[in-house]
Amino acid sequence: MIPFLDLKSINSKYKSELMVAFEHVLDSGWYILGQEVEKFEREFAFYCGVRHCIGVANGLDALSLILRGYKELGEIKEGDEIIVPANTYIATVLAITENKLTPVLIEPDINTYNIDSTKIEEKITAKTRAIMPVHLYGQLADMTKICDLAKKYDLLVIEDSAQAHGAILDGKRAGSFGNASGFSFYPGKNLGALGDGGMVTTNDDELAMTVQALRNYGSQKKYENIYRGVNSRLDELQAAFLRIKLQHLDDDNAKRREIAGFYRERIQNTKIIIPHLINLDSHVWHLFVVRTEERDKLQQHLADNNIQTVIHYPIPPHRQRTYAEWNETSFPISERIHNEVLSIPISPVLAIEEASYVCKVINDY
Repeated sequence: MIPFLDLKSINSKYKSELMVAFEHVLDSGWYILGQEVEKFEREFAFYCGVRHCIGVANGLDALSLILRGYKELGEIKEGDEIIVPANTYIATVLAITENKLTPVLIEPDINTYNIDSTKIEEKITAKTRAIMPVHLYGQLADMTKICDLAKKYDLLVIEDSAQAHGAILDGKRAGSFGNASGFSFYPGKNLGALGDGGMVTTNDDELAMTVQALRNYGSQKKYENIYRGVNSRLDELQAAFLRIKLQHLDDDNAKRREIAGFYRERIQNTKIIIPHLINLDSHVWHLFVVRTEERDKLQQHLADNNIQTVIHYPIPPHRQRTYAEWNETSFPISERIHNEVLSIPISPVLAIEEASYVCKVINDY
């Protein structure tokens, strides 16, 4: 069986370094908000090209705390509208509704699967306060157009960079285009922890200080609470692991690009739509997603030939039970994408021979 994602092999490459890091943290006796988190925050800030990074518990908290921070700073108030793609993973939308804000769903571009920047302006109202683009599957959204619109209408830009660690456009990396960005270090991400983790990136000094407090019970000084905060802290052990893996991220992304290029060149089944690439550096191939009207049959065909695949994501947010108020609305492009997409194996440890077999099986379908 060719696994969709072999996390054991991915992390085994760094086992000796990870074990040293584990022993270092264990022997330090300091496990929460210590030197490893501080060092990783500085290193990831340098990597992304921003002034501030704040380590948090997971990617959802990263997005939620950005919005909460802007509420505390008076930039956003309850009921304000946040523009967001309709076909994103539900976490992006949850961060908005958790803060009692109103998501305004925008259809994606059918080719890139990212928010269709040409459809944003018509949805901007007096209550719109932010645009939240998602760099879906690892490809940067149309940040030039989005940032221009935000400047025109005095809106915040909050990137969901959970799938785009290291993606570059015009010399800037994911997480550095907008006012702030949320990253996830879920184990399957391009930069994945051995557990959960997340990060807020920003050049906004006030927001950085606010999120630092909010993640730690609303406290900037122990036992003095200026906000009704939460407990959402990246722990020392995960930070130590991530520091090691960050050193290899660009090499791992290069290997993903190699596999993606191999797939794009060799998958020639006319029933299968392969991903559309805007720019080589702006895509880090967190996922390689093909699309076909016969998705379920293709998935079964691949399974019968010992190839594991995953559907990202079978149900769009507006059709989820938790958002019953949207269930009767129609977003046909999003619905089509969710009904047709299939993610095939891609990772830094996938062998070319395995990728070649995947291509053969797909072409034989």
